Amino acid sequence: MIVNSHYQQANLPPEPVDFDTIHSQAESAMQMLIETAALQPGDLVVVGCSSSEVGGHKIGTDSSPEIARQILTGLLPVLQRNGLYLAAQCCEHLGRALIVEYDAAARYGLCPVNVIPQPKAGGSFGTAAYAAFHHPVAVESLHAQAAAGLDIGGTLIGMHLRPVVVPVRLPLRQIGCAPLTAARTRPKFVGGVRAVYDNALG
Repeated sequence: MIVNSHYQQANLPPEPVDFDTIHSQAESAMQMLIETAALQPGDLVVVGCSSSEVGGHKIGTDSSPEIARQILTGLLPVLQRNGLYLAAQCCEHLGRALIVEYDAAARYGLCPVNVIPQPKAGGSFGTAAYAAFHHPVAVESLHAQAAAGLDIGGTLIGMHLRPVVVPVRLPLRQIGCAPLTAARTRPKFVGGVRAVYDNALG
């Protein structure tokens, strides 16, 4: 049974993690987001993930490289098949820096910084992305250029998303024990009463 990590307030031990389940949930969540968000090839998709929360623990207290790998290997092939870039958010110990492919950094004018994430300094998810990417680089910010995102476990990805952010209500509400929040973005409406808008843009 998958439940929210808040059940630990009753001093119950977390249930064992089913790696196949969280891999499948991550894959499904990304596919649902892509179908809803009308993303275009080359778009950046930001993902923040607390492996601690997925495993039923308080964020930042029980980082799990294996949980992070399972989630990454669920998400990444879906993004790659759709020509999208993953931006993997690190934890607050690295100022929520992000791991991206070098090609994505070059495309979006992001300046690389010198840091290699570790499970306890950057988080297991950022560490897994750094290991899996072809040419990983760390960047301090996406300059609010991500077109959509997934927040797994309350990691706060909003600073990286384009304006205007629109919540996406996915049928899947959790990955493991972690609450799942999804978002897409749309262009701002500008002008006044005589303005005409393209409804296809969101």
